[in-house]
Amino acid sequence: MRHKSDELMKQIFEFVEQFTIENLRSPSTTEIAKAVKVAQSTAYKYLVAMREKGMLSYQDGIISTKKTRNLIFNQSAAAIVGSVSCGLPQLEEENIEEYIPLPASLIGKGEFYVVHANGESMIGAGIDDNDLVIVRKQTEASYGDLVIALVDNENTLKRYLFDKKKNRPYLHPENPDFKDIYPASLSIQGVAVHVIKRLQ
Repeated sequence: MRHKSDELMKQIFEFVEQFTIENLRSPSTTEIAKAVKVAQSTAYKYLVAMREKGMLSYQDGIISTKKTRNLIFNQSAAAIVGSVSCGLPQLEEENIEEYIPLPASLIGKGEFYVVHANGESMIGAGIDDNDLVIVRKQTEASYGDLVIALVDNENTLKRYLFDKKKNRPYLHPENPDFKDIYPASLSIQGVAVHVIKRLQ
């Protein structure tokens, strides 16, 4: 194997660490090549050489160092995708505003997204207007869960319950000023698992 530049190894190493800290994922060889201004094949060869020297781990496309190893595997990045109604259902929107890191030790494993609560129908569940609600992506829910439900192409955040008398599920607001919603059909978009709020 040809001699590898120590300076280029240093540049790649520093880029990998900084990129991972900022993006909560390891960079691709294409991103590394562009950052240090080398060919993609060269970046790959350097990663292999750096792995052999014990500078980093490079397996299945994931690059990590001692500093970033726990960061990659113990956190995930969730997109803030707009707002969800805590009153009457509102039109669904998925405009990603930004990504925020979520520690697995607090949130758990899975795929998540974050929405702004909009309205006051869920104040009894501790969710106020403009709180950030962390939602686990899933298409099924248990009765009693707080869910993001898509009802006739509109979304809403409510408690998912079952009416034994009517023999059908319904959406229950946690505020006596709001009425239960009995949709003709609904689709579960996720289950709310945590709330981030400002203490002001």
